[in-house]
Amino acid sequence: MKVITANRAIAEAVKLAKPKVVPVYPITPQTTISEYLATFVANGDLNAEYIRVESEHSAISAAVGASGTGVRVFTATSSQGLALMHEILFAAAGLRNPIVMGNANRALSAPLSIWNDQQDSISQRDTGWMQFFAEDAQEALDFVLQAYKISENEKVLLPSMVCVDGYYLTHTVEPVDIPTQEEVDEFLPPYKPTHSYLDPKDPMSLGTFTDPNYYMEARHDMEVAMEGAKDVIRNVNKEFAEKFGRKYDLVENYMCDDAEVIIIAMGSLCGTIKAVIDNMRKEGHKVGLLRVIAFRPFPKEDIYNAIKNADRVAVLDKNISLGIGGVLFNEIKAKMDVDARGFILGLGGRDVSNEDIRNIIKITKNSTESDTINWIGLKEEEA
Repeated sequence: MKVITANRAIAEAVKLAKPKVVPVYPITPQTTISEYLATFVANGDLNAEYIRVESEHSAISAAVGASGTGVRVFTATSSQGLALMHEILFAAAGLRNPIVMGNANRALSAPLSIWNDQQDSISQRDTGWMQFFAEDAQEALDFVLQAYKISENEKVLLPSMVCVDGYYLTHTVEPVDIPTQEEVDEFLPPYKPTHSYLDPKDPMSLGTFTDPNYYMEARHDMEVAMEGAKDVIRNVNKEFAEKFGRKYDLVENYMCDDAEVIIIAMGSLCGTIKAVIDNMRKEGHKVGLLRVIAFRPFPKEDIYNAIKNADRVAVLDKNISLGIGGVLFNEIKAKMDVDARGFILGLGGRDVSNEDIRNIIKITKNSTESDTINWIGLKEEEA
C-alpha cells in the first residue's frame, strides 16, 4: 500500500503491465505520468523504449506504429493534447491496435483552462476507443491493468482510454494497493497478437487504401467488437475480483434499488455524490447514484435496469455539446424512455459542493418539466 496520486497509480500500473514502447508528450495535468515512466525506464525498472516525441500527434502516431509491430504500448495525454491526437485516434481503432492511454481530464480551450472537466475525452467518443472513468486513484491503477486485458482480447482488439479527473485525482494523494509483479503476470500475460502485425518474415501492408467494397464491413466489425466488449469487460472484471478482491462492472449501483430519485454521473464527482446520498438516506430520503464506469462501450442495458423503477432521474454532465446539452444526458434520453433532467456543472474546474448536489436532487424532485437542461454553479448574473 502506498499513498500516491492517480498519475503515479497509472504509472505504477503501466510498469506492472510491461509495455515495450512508451511514446509520451507531457501536458498539464498529465505531465507527471510521463515523468514517472521516464524515471522507471532510466532506472531500469521498466524495460521499454521511451520515445520523447515533439507533440501529442507524434505520440499517438508512434503508438500506432509500435502497436502495429505486435508489442504492448502505452501513451498518455490531456485536453488539447487529446484533441491534437484526434486524427490518429480513428486510425488506432480502425487498425485494431490495442493501445492503452491514460487521459487526465481537462477543459478544452478557448478560453484556456488547465482545470478539470470531461469535455476532452467525451469529444472523442466516436473514434472507436473504449473509455473507462475512474473515481479514485485505486481505480486508475486497476483500470489500466484491466484495459490491457480487455483491449488485447481477440474478440475486441480496440484501444482503451482510462480517464482520471485532472487535479482532483491527478494531483491529490490517497492510499493505493499496488499488486506484486507476480500477481499481475498471472492476471495479464505477455501480449501475443494473433491478428495482422508487421513481421519481416511475413511482409504485409497495414492501413492501406480501401475502396467501397470493403470499408463498410470494416466499420461494422468495429461496432460488433465494441458491443461485444461488454461481455469481455464483465469477464475481466470477474477475473480481476477473484485475483485482487476489488469488484467492478460497467456501472456501479449505489443504493439505487429502492431509490425514488437517481443521479447518474461519472468520475471523481461520484465520491461527493455518495457522501450526500449517505447523509440524505439518514434523513429519510430515498436517493441513489448510478455511476457510469464504461462510457464506451455504452452500457445502455445496465443503466436502464438500474433506473427503470425510479420516479425521477438526474444526469450530471461535466461537458457540453453546444445546442443540445450534456452528452451523457442526451445519450441516455436517446436510448431509453425515462423521466430525466440534465445538469451541466463543473466546467473548467468550477467546484461542485455538497449543497449543489442537494439542490440538484431538489430540482429533480420538484420540476414538472422533463428533458430540461439546468446549469449548476453559474454566477448570479449568468443564471
